[in-house]
Amino acid sequence: MFTIEHEFDATVVTLVDEGAAPLQEDVVVNAFAECVTVEQYDPRTDAMVRITLSISQMNDLAAAINLPEGIYARAKE
Repeated sequence: MFTIEHEFDATVVTLVDEGAAPLQEDVVVNAFAECVTVEQYDPRTDAMVRITLSISQMNDLAAAINLPEGIYARAKE
């Protein structure tokens, strides 16, 4: 399950883990004009963990999702 919300400066997607236990904490993806952040609560440290991807890195990730193992470079846009 996931939700999509449009905020003033970002689109926020929340991914909710469903299914058999053990379940993972929700993942929150914030898409800004200049970057994308991915956040998840870490119960071991009692803190949110955040990574920041450039738009180029996010485009690479989206392209990589369904590709087989290997090394790739996207064509320049």
